[in-house]
Amino acid sequence: MTASESSISLFLADDAATAQLGEDLALALKVGDCLALSGDLGAGKSSLARALLRAMANDPEMDVPSPTFTLVQSYELRVPVSHFDLYRLGDPSELTELGFDEALQTGICLVEWPEMAEGELPKERIDLKLTHEGEGRRAVLTAPDKQMARIERVLAIRAFLDSHGYRSAARRFLTGDASLRAYESLYPADGSDRVILMDWPRLPEGPPVLDGKPYPKVAHLAWDTYPFVAIANILSENGFAAPQIFAADYDLGILLIEDLGTDGVLDAEGKPIAERYRASVACLAHLHSLSIPRDIPVTPDHIHHIPDFDRTAMKMEARLLLDWHLPWKRGTPASDEERADYLAIWDRLIDQLDDAEKNLLLRDMHSPNIIWRAHEQGIKRVGIIDFQDAMIGPTSYDVASLVQDARVTIERDLHDQLMADYLALRHAQGGFDEAKFLKSWAIMSAQRNCKLAGLWVRLLQRDGKPGYLKHMPRTLAYLAIAFEHEALAPLKEWCEKAGIGRA
Repeated sequence: MTASESSISLFLADDAATAQLGEDLALALKVGDCLALSGDLGAGKSSLARALLRAMANDPEMDVPSPTFTLVQSYELRVPVSHFDLYRLGDPSELTELGFDEALQTGICLVEWPEMAEGELPKERIDLKLTHEGEGRRAVLTAPDKQMARIERVLAIRAFLDSHGYRSAARRFLTGDASLRAYESLYPADGSDRVILMDWPRLPEGPPVLDGKPYPKVAHLAWDTYPFVAIANILSENGFAAPQIFAADYDLGILLIEDLGTDGVLDAEGKPIAERYRASVACLAHLHSLSIPRDIPVTPDHIHHIPDFDRTAMKMEARLLLDWHLPWKRGTPASDEERADYLAIWDRLIDQLDDAEKNLLLRDMHSPNIIWRAHEQGIKRVGIIDFQDAMIGPTSYDVASLVQDARVTIERDLHDQLMADYLALRHAQGGFDEAKFLKSWAIMSAQRNCKLAGLWVRLLQRDGKPGYLKHMPRTLAYLAIAFEHEALAPLKEWCEKAGIGRA
């Protein structure tokens, strides 16, 4: 073992424990990982590999033939996996002919009998040795620190489940997002309903971007699980469909939450279902009529204070267009004059929000975070998730987030219908200033879409996630709608001069 490696020893009492380890490792492995499985005949290598592959496929009955004679069996799963059995390998150099290097570049390699490859396997691999021990077997995992951290994380989650009444529950990858959060589907061993596990390790500080603070602190992004629990509880108390919290470990960043369902607000072709968006905008209208407390008790010794969507956060997000989108669009960064003018325009726009209606804003009220619950009535039909970054700010922000869904095109007729619905519902509540709201909405729409126009480029260039760039044309089209309000004339003119928004 080198200085950059660490080791874990586990006792596996039976075949079920071996299969469970394989399932857990399926959640830890990523593209580029090589898992080398060694041990005597009958020690459980093939059983563990089979469990891992079936978990990755989310198919407990998937046929997993032994690659003893073919030497390699490939699977196009959530992450491509190539299963190698090198027992009959004639010479270590044959590994290249089997396509090992290519398989490792695009997926995961499971290797049985790794000793037959001698020095041809990557040094930065995960070694798992299985040996018989009494009625069970001993598993010793050795891996570089980066991979070991992932393995330790999935094992810590397993220990959490065991201690909270979910022993032997089946775990399956559900989704990951643009942040460090990941989600698992959890199927209790007793056959009861699925629950959702939120895996949310505490965010790293990151480099300072303003006044010595990292971006998440400036933009008031949640650092841990307390805000999620706080907002979930306050929404539930006010009659909204937010997930119930079943168990939490705030130090580790693990939550077990209610599964609100799998139906969304889009049809089979990915287009918005008008009825569901209209119900969602009605849900927002009701939320904005309520008085939500700023300080929400979460545990006996922790109170979550909902932060303000303040000037600093608004400008920091709007700057993403300046720092990322503009250089990508035209190939040159903003000049000092352009930068100063852009930020001055935003200062004046934010000044105009001083008398805007302010209340709880969920921050990302759009299709990925809305669950349709057809069996419920009223606002309960709209399940709400992913609200941990909620703040107190202009209520118009969430209306812009929904009516101008970042991930699906809301055509103008539906856009106008949703706005009309919201305005009518707010007028019916009484005391609603439509003119102030519409000006606030235009400013918040522009702020959100300037942020997104830069975020899509940052995800591409900094994070290696090109898939988000497909949303760019829609984002710029939404920005053009915000520019229809006279308050946005200065920003519209600046963008036109900078070449932003033109095809």
